[in-house]
This record gives sequence, C-alpha cells and structure tokens, in this order.
Amino acid sequence: MDILRPTLIRIGGRVYRKNLIQEQSYQHEEEDDDYCAGPSDCADEPCDAFVVEETEKGFQCRVEVPSALYKYIIGKKGETKKKLETETRTSISIPKPGVEGEIVITGQHRGGVISARTRIDVLLDSFRKKQPFTHFLSFALNQPVIQEKFLQFKEEVLEKCSKDHGVSSSLFQNPAKLHLTLGTLVLLNEQEIEKACDLLQQCKEDFVDQIAGGKPLTVEVAGVEYMNDDPAMTDVLYAKVHMKDGSDRLQVIADQLVERFVASGLMLKEWDRVKLHATVMNTLFRKDPSAEERNNTMTGKSSFKERESFNGRNILKLFENFYFGEVQLDSVRLSQRFSSDASGYYATSGQLTFS
Repeated sequence: MDILRPTLIRIGGRVYRKNLIQEQSYQHEEEDDDYCAGPSDCADEPCDAFVVEETEKGFQCRVEVPSALYKYIIGKKGETKKKLETETRTSISIPKPGVEGEIVITGQHRGGVISARTRIDVLLDSFRKKQPFTHFLSFALNQPVIQEKFLQFKEEVLEKCSKDHGVSSSLFQNPAKLHLTLGTLVLLNEQEIEKACDLLQQCKEDFVDQIAGGKPLTVEVAGVEYMNDDPAMTDVLYAKVHMKDGSDRLQVIADQLVERFVASGLMLKEWDRVKLHATVMNTLFRKDPSAEERNNTMTGKSSFKERESFNGRNILKLFENFYFGEVQLDSVRLSQRFSSDASGYYATSGQLTFS
C-alpha cells in the first residue's frame, strides 16, 4: 500500500484515512465483543470534519446512534467505553438502554473529541454491517393474476417433478409475498426509517418521475432461472422480469435507487447492477417460510451449509418459458421484513409512487 495514498473508508457521508501501522481482524461474537477501535485502526481526524462545539469546559460532539447499537460502544462490562475514554481523554455519555437519543462526547481538547468520535463511527460501522437487515426496497408482484399463475406453476411442478431430489411444497414462495428486491437496509429506529422514506421521495423528484413518465411500468413475468452453478443442486429458482416495451427503464430506476441509497450510507453495495428477479422457490423456505434469499448477508453467518438443495433440471426444462403474467408496477416500497399487511404482503414503512 502506498504511504502517500492511504486507503480511504466512507462512513455516514464522511471520509476517513486508514492507518497503515497495524491491521487486525476481530472475529468475536457481537454480544461479547469488547473490541475498541484503537489508535492503530484509524487516523484520529477525518478528511471532512463533523461539528465539534466549544463549551465553557472544553469541547463536545453529539452523534445520533440507534439504541440497539449502544452495547457495542459500552462493550463487555463497560470495557470498550472505558478504553475509548482513557485513550482519547474524553467522557462519553450514553443514554439508558432502549432510550433513543444522542451520545455526547466531551473533552478538554478538540483533537481528543474528534478522535473519540472517529473511533465510535468506525466501531459502529463495523457492527452495523453484522446486523440482519430489517427492511428492503421492493416492487410488489402479488397482484391476483400473478398469484393465480404462480399457484398453477406450483401445482404443475409438484405434479411433474415431485420425485426429483429435494423438491417439495415447502420450497415455494408465499404467493401473497411475490416481489422484486432492489436492496436491503438496516434501519434500527424511527429516525432511520424516516430518513429512508425522505430519500425515496427525493429520488422520485430527482429522477424516477422523469424515467417513469408519471405512469406505472408494464412488466412481464416470464421464464425461470436458477441462482447457483449446478441446476442439479439448486437453492433458489426465480422468475425473470422484463419491461413489456423492451426498454430498460425498470433496470435504470432500480440501479439509480440503489446507487442513491448506497451513497447515503443506508444501504451496502452488493452488486454492480440490481438483478431483477422474483424468487419462486427457495431452500431457505424449507425451515423458515418467512426467510429471504439474502438472509444472513449482514451477519456474516452463512445459512447455505444448512440448506438441502433440490434437483431443478426437470423444472428448468419443463417450465423454462412459463408465463406468470403481466403486471403494472406503480410504486417502490420500503418493506418491513418479517411482517404482513392486510393483503398478505410485507408491511410498508414508506413508498415512492409513479403517478
């Protein structure tokens, strides 16, 4: 690594220089982790500073942190907090568990306050990435015509392919929850949910209205494909989705939405482009009907070892061009994981409408 060109990391819209002295990997479980980002982990001062207020007794900095993440700053038996305070010569005030509020860092020296804030940001960013996602941006595909065709697909697959290894009714998606996932988010309090909703509306004004033309997008759901390399060992089978007019407007909207959410810090970048797909069969459903195909991507714990794959060769051969129907997409929803609304679809925390 070039000393004159250190690695930069971005957290919450700010840029930090990665210190070259020492790099360590921490594998502790999140509940017991007493890791504290020490002097060797990050430069003390970010490239673009945050607000540090001068007070009668020195300096202070306030940072909004979801209460679910307090424990990572406190650490096991308070050790992380003590270490932070000792090394930066600051005092860190944290609200009571479960109470949403601001963490306040105070100290006699501005540099110490900045150092503590920087290390807290890096620490929280590390643990936030380990949290299971709570919400996701989605297009709902659960209109009656699609549900009806999906149930026909399920019935015919079980009739013709039930003797194939691993194929069973437990693999199929709940028809009321058929959807396209654009990207997943970890939103840990109402303030973060509100921020995501506001960003959706900003995206509508900035580019979605222009691309969609103020009208729903007409798409066709047709054909099936598998996710992994070997169709005889399939874990996820999905229906393909494309614009009826042959344009790429759906793909452009999806990609730009994800790009904007990644830039805001609300979403992690997973792929260069959004893969537009509607999961119809998933081996995760075998044990958990409410599971998502991206289950555990944020926790670093793979569930693939626990999966029993199925032989999808005959399904792919017989249903390669199965037509699930045509649907009008009129909104992007901020959907809440592990939830249901009156229609059976995921509860909506906010949405962007095309008309």
